[in-house]
Amino acid sequence: MIGKIIGAAVGKRMGARYGDGAKGALIGALVPVVARRAFTPLGFALMGGYAAKKYYDGRQARKARVRH
Repeated sequence: MIGKIIGAAVGKRMGARYGDGAKGALIGALVPVVARRAFTPLGFALMGGYAAKKYYDGRQARKARVRH
């Protein structure tokens, strides 16, 4: 039930952003499915790796700005 509510909220925002209600409804229907797959041990590992990469890239960019 909560997944459907979250999916509806995401779908509404995506539909408003892109101006197409059908696209928002499709994305809203897929959100619970993707969320179920994302919150597994593999999903957490992938999210952690992504966050670490974003942090590393941000540090490299800050260091590059300081040097010049």
